[in-house]
Amino acid sequence: MTYPLNVDWKRLRYGVEIEFVEGKPLEVELPAGWSMLTNELQVDERGMPSGAELTSPPLAWSEREQIRLMTERLKATGAAANWSCGLHVHVDLSAWGESIIEPLLDAALGTQDALRRLMRTAGHRRMFCPPVTREMRERYAARPGSNALHNPGRPQSHRCGINARAWYDNGTVEIRYANGSLEYDEIVRTVELCLRWTAAVGAAKALPNEPEALARALGAPAEGYPPPPEPPLWHLERMWLEDALVPVLAPLVTERMPDGEIHTIRPEPGGRLLVEAEDECGAIRRFTARPSARGWELSDCPADT
Repeated sequence: MTYPLNVDWKRLRYGVEIEFVEGKPLEVELPAGWSMLTNELQVDERGMPSGAELTSPPLAWSEREQIRLMTERLKATGAAANWSCGLHVHVDLSAWGESIIEPLLDAALGTQDALRRLMRTAGHRRMFCPPVTREMRERYAARPGSNALHNPGRPQSHRCGINARAWYDNGTVEIRYANGSLEYDEIVRTVELCLRWTAAVGAAKALPNEPEALARALGAPAEGYPPPPEPPLWHLERMWLEDALVPVLAPLVTERMPDGEIHTIRPEPGGRLLVEAEDECGAIRRFTARPSARGWELSDCPADT
């Protein structure tokens, strides 16, 4: 395993994570290796938890028809991809090993804007795929490892749009820019783009940071990726409320949970807020918050909440 190394993009293995709402996730027949993550819920049009996340095993390009089979099975149960859903592609890095991580970060700094614009990432979803930063690159150069690639802040945003940290979890790079879709052609075009980009990075090719130029340089489609959906106004207002409340409630959460970062803040009946925080291991702890004459009060939720 070494870098650089020319690898045909069609020889790279990949996996897809397909988020969806509605449907009947537990009734979908799964081929060998496919998984239905029923705890990975999205948000339906009423603001309720819905759907699941369907994940594939490592696939070869020649096995991509499995994606068509699975999206058709999902749609047959009434599933759909809405504004709350994303499509994530993992690309195997074993041909290069850890030696590709620094070049991958450099390539992200140089092309991530073009890649995001090519995939037309919806504005409200960018919090789930923030950019790789120069500070992150410097941290990694000083001390290589998973911790250097963590994007601090709200856990919805701790995985960058080009998530090199996935190498330390499962030997891949995860590309998170695509909007949600259950359309086979859109998903496969996204997979192809991710495979071509990773192969080009692995071969140390210079790549432009303009969408159309990047597509030409990679030989990838310039169009046909999942379109950006328009979220309802109530969802945008919920996001604005969270943005305003995170700095206020974060110190209270930190007092009780030193390694915790706020995951979500949601209003509840009775004037309370449900605050979910995530620790560095990914475990969720729930609190209720309430404004009072003495300021904000934070309490632990009962275990069965």
